[in-house]
Amino acid sequence: MRPHIIPLFLALCAIANPTTPTVVFKAGETDKFPSIRIPALLCTNKGTLIAVAEGRNKAHDQAENDYILRRSTDNGKTWSKSEVILEQGAICLNNPCLVQESKSSRIFLFFQTYPPGTSQFGKVKTGPDGPNKIGYITSDDDGRSWSKPIDVSHLKSDKDTTTASGPGIGIQISKGANAGRLIMPFNSKQGGGFVNWVAYSDDAGKTWKRGADVPQGNMQLNEVQVCETSTGGLYLNSRKWKGANFRKVSWSTNGGESWTSATDDSGMPGPDCQNSVLTIPGAKPRILALGPTGDPAPKGRTKGVIRISTDDGKTWSKSRVLVPGAFAYSSMALMKDGRIGVIYEPNSNTEILFVAVDLAWIEKGE
Repeated sequence: MRPHIIPLFLALCAIANPTTPTVVFKAGETDKFPSIRIPALLCTNKGTLIAVAEGRNKAHDQAENDYILRRSTDNGKTWSKSEVILEQGAICLNNPCLVQESKSSRIFLFFQTYPPGTSQFGKVKTGPDGPNKIGYITSDDDGRSWSKPIDVSHLKSDKDTTTASGPGIGIQISKGANAGRLIMPFNSKQGGGFVNWVAYSDDAGKTWKRGADVPQGNMQLNEVQVCETSTGGLYLNSRKWKGANFRKVSWSTNGGESWTSATDDSGMPGPDCQNSVLTIPGAKPRILALGPTGDPAPKGRTKGVIRISTDDGKTWSKSRVLVPGAFAYSSMALMKDGRIGVIYEPNSNTEILFVAVDLAWIEKGE
């Protein structure tokens, strides 16, 4: 081997593969619930990983769900005992979405509710006074304890029947004219379809306002995640509810107050499913996107692919198959050791797994 090739060879060999998947939540093992779904993952200012999911009494969306939580202080090697942190009796809780305010370190966990006998697709009264409510709880001690629920159903428009955060994470903008603004992504059912929008707060989460709906033309947008662009704008990535089998994307330059018209990302085919996105900050910020592509694409919740963009989500320069088999909902967090923490559903109603991924492994590409 030529001498100048040896350092490159050794560098490539040093890139670690993703860790072996380990269980975070498992029905009947870590928890009493017969079904566990919908992961959300946050790395706090202190480096603690907080994993939240829905503990369901049956294997369907509205099943008197509670919110369950586990914490890890060693980058996902071990986890605290699972605990129920929010329950409202027969009222169902859905779509956990986490965000932390950097100065106060307060953590916000958003939720939506369904009273008994109601569902996302049932006949539900529209507007803020309808039975479907949205709210959040907070933690000021790194996720060890949580406040009583705070209702923010005033964010619903008069057209909204049901409204859901994420699921996954919100963000806090770090640069530009809206630096410090908290962002929480939502989708709302209006009539026979869905729309996307974000709630935002400029006072560390004391009050929240609603931005404009994302213009969507003849398509419809559903479960949604957002992340920050290199200039302090927002990139939105949404599940298709109506339209071609591609991710629906949009951008905002004013902190989510308005959006470009949604378009298909032809570089991201995939089945109807939630995806996760994450900004990796630095001198050259990058955006990661993770979700099932189907095998063959775009059919089926399989083949979890992680992509990387260096142009704010316009194109995807590299991609790797993170999970070759079954793969559904996911959530990502940048851990204190520089790796990417991922929790995901192996397309199961009963289990949520964790893997840690080196950024260099993703950047290497297939």
